[in-house]
Amino acid sequence: MLTDAAREIDPSAQVAHLKPTDALIYRHYEWTRDDRLALARVLREACKTNGTPFLVAGDHHLACEVQADGLHLPAWMTKRGGNWKERVKPGWLVTASAHSEVEVRHAASAGADAVLVSPVYATGSHPGAQTLGVIRFAKLAALAAMPVYALGGVTSSSVKRLVSIPNLAGWATVSAA
Repeated sequence: MLTDAAREIDPSAQVAHLKPTDALIYRHYEWTRDDRLALARVLREACKTNGTPFLVAGDHHLACEVQADGLHLPAWMTKRGGNWKERVKPGWLVTASAHSEVEVRHAASAGADAVLVSPVYATGSHPGAQTLGVIRFAKLAALAAMPVYALGGVTSSSVKRLVSIPNLAGWATVSAA
C-alpha cells in the first residue's frame, strides 16, 4: 500500500487493513518536513503494532529518524546511480519504482529488493498517464532481476489478468481493495 496526500486518503485507515505480509510505503512528498515527520511517526507506530513493514519513500534521513523498516526509491533516486542497499541499515528492505526498461535496470543497479512497475492500468494517482497494459508490463517484469509488483489501477479483480506473468510477486495500490 502506498500513501498519497494528493488524493486525501487517510493513511491510518490504510494501515488498519494491512497484514504483516503487506507493507506501507509512505510518500506524502508535498507536505512540509515537520508535517511529514509527525505523520511518519504515527504511521510507524501503527505499523509496528500490526507487524506491517513501514518504508519511507524518497527520504533516507526521514527513514532513519523514524526507524523505518526500509526505503522506497522513486525513479529519480535510482537514476542518480549508486547502490542504495550498501547505504542503508542492514536488514532494511529497499524497493524502487520503475516505468520503463531503463528504470527497471536502474532499480537493479540501485540494489532494490523489489520493484514496483507502473502504471499498469489507468489510475487516479496519475490521471492521463500513459499506461503499460498487460503485454508491456509482462515485458518489463521479465527484464527485472528482482521480484516485481504491479502498480497503477490494479485491483483484486484486474490483477487476475496478471497472475500468470513470471516474476510477479504481487500488486501495490493506493486506494483499491
